[in-house]
Amino acid sequence: MKTTRRTLLAAGFAAPFIAREGSAQGDWPKGPVRWIVAFAAGGAADTVARNVAVRVAEIIGQQVIIDNRTGGNAVVAANAVLQSPRDGQTFLIDAANQITNPLLIKDLPFDYAQTWVPVTQLSSFPQVVAVKHDFPAKTIQEYIAAAKAKPGTISYGTPPAAGMGHMAGEELQRRAQIKLIHAPYRGGADAARDIGAGAIDSVIITTSSIRPPVAAGRARVLAVTSLKRSSTYPDAPTLAESGYPRFDLNDWNGLFAATGTPPALIDRMQAVVAEAIKDPKVKERLDPSGAELVASTPAEFKAWLDGQRRLLTGLIQEAGIKLQ
Repeated sequence: MKTTRRTLLAAGFAAPFIAREGSAQGDWPKGPVRWIVAFAAGGAADTVARNVAVRVAEIIGQQVIIDNRTGGNAVVAANAVLQSPRDGQTFLIDAANQITNPLLIKDLPFDYAQTWVPVTQLSSFPQVVAVKHDFPAKTIQEYIAAAKAKPGTISYGTPPAAGMGHMAGEELQRRAQIKLIHAPYRGGADAARDIGAGAIDSVIITTSSIRPPVAAGRARVLAVTSLKRSSTYPDAPTLAESGYPRFDLNDWNGLFAATGTPPALIDRMQAVVAEAIKDPKVKERLDPSGAELVASTPAEFKAWLDGQRRLLTGLIQEAGIKLQ
């Protein structure tokens, strides 16, 4: 069943106030809470945001409005948050742009490190290394052996250039000492379409994006890029267990607040999100997307971001990755 933006927002607007210990309405500023999403409606990050927001609205007894502001590699959405009062009513939903933009874009209008406070990681989207149906390799080891035998001849698609699929591909090449041909796509669906058609040899895309060609018998999953196996493809080994320890590069999204937002409301929002994702209905609605819900604390999220920042900074510099 297709869920429209209007339906989800209506659910959030109509949600009754539910009094809970530690989540009384009086603790929250009056007026709707707004989550400004840096990605288009209908995408993975947007889907997570909308479904979690419905439950958050029920818990706090106030509207949670999803506001999609695309463009500028997430800078448009970020500016929209910065132009709003820093009163705990407006948050940014962003992803790896928080880490990669300072490394890839010149003359940014703000300093990411000084401007944004991590609130909570919302979700992680495991990625897969998959090949077209008639590619000779049946395992990730055979895929790497084929790449070593013929350097620079095997193509892999990701959405988009400098996205997490691209980062995972560069890290795999660095760790396995192979050379692949990168084919950037606008989105995961485009890459999935082309591997299904046999137009490219392989892809590194999310578990949800690869589903259609795999279900049609037009692609095979060889491995996942997450630290642990994916529940969607439990038979696919991780790259970490395939000879590349601690390999962990997923797509993800998270909630951020502008510096100056009251710390108590940042902690409060994290606690509400953590409560929301425990709802079985939220998980059930998001299972088809392949999202793994997280709800880390601000300190945990910051520590994780710091580790990702160290990894991606070295990777971008070593591989000479640029936005296209």
